[in-house]
Amino acid sequence: MEIELTSANYEGEVLKSNIPVLVDFWASWCGPCKMVAPIIAQLAEEYAGKVKVCKVNVDDEGAIAAQNAIVSIPTVILFVDGKPVKKLIGAHAIDDYEDAIDELL
Repeated sequence: MEIELTSANYEGEVLKSNIPVLVDFWASWCGPCKMVAPIIAQLAEEYAGKVKVCKVNVDDEGAIAAQNAIVSIPTVILFVDGKPVKKLIGAHAIDDYEDAIDELL
């Protein structure tokens, strides 16, 4: 299951998470984001219980995007212990995301 992040739950879901967190920064008008969306959903199922999968709509949550220096979408950031450890910018194949996650597990 994907978690929609807001300024209200960001700290608890990402910064204080006891498991790795994948955060997908996206927007409804972004074509490549739409291509990545089903991949992110599949990763949420595949890694359920091992990795928390979250999404940030950059139009709705600009402060979170700014806090993470998002300049291009889609951007996926992997966090461990509340710290960003890997950033994938642009649309990638599912293998790229799986490889990045597997490095952390």
